[in-house]
Amino acid sequence: MKKTKPKVLALDLEGTLISNAMSQIPRPGLFEFLERCAALFPWLVMFTTVKEEKFRQIARLLADEGKTPVWFAHIEYVNWQGETKNLEFIPDAIAEESLLVDDFEIYVHPGQAAQWMQIEFFDYPYSENDQGLFRMLEKLEAMLAMHKERS
Repeated sequence: MKKTKPKVLALDLEGTLISNAMSQIPRPGLFEFLERCAALFPWLVMFTTVKEEKFRQIARLLADEGKTPVWFAHIEYVNWQGETKNLEFIPDAIAEESLLVDDFEIYVHPGQAAQWMQIEFFDYPYSENDQGLFRMLEKLEAMLAMHKERS
């Protein structure tokens, strides 16, 4: 069975892109990470436990402050229920063609571990030298390069 090239990148918010919904500290390299992901993947979505209204407030603030690209405030938001982030909740997407960037394994849906890209948890004291997003970008680029070589 040939693995298909990922078309959808689902991003977690808390502990992945920012500290948390309360303090909302952007992770170092956030703007560049989002821009590069938008260039690498045809479709980006937000897959977070933070309710959409709160997420939109955070996203608008980050965009207004220049911490994210302007489009981030309008990124597609995945509504979901249950205990895990089932990639089948992404409308019109194929789970096998989707990836989830998340810091906590507990949210990975059973049978979708191959689609999980584990990122280091962005945690207090929120170091300005944190390299989590840069390392994740390297992983994503390497994986996409492998798919390109196979095709």
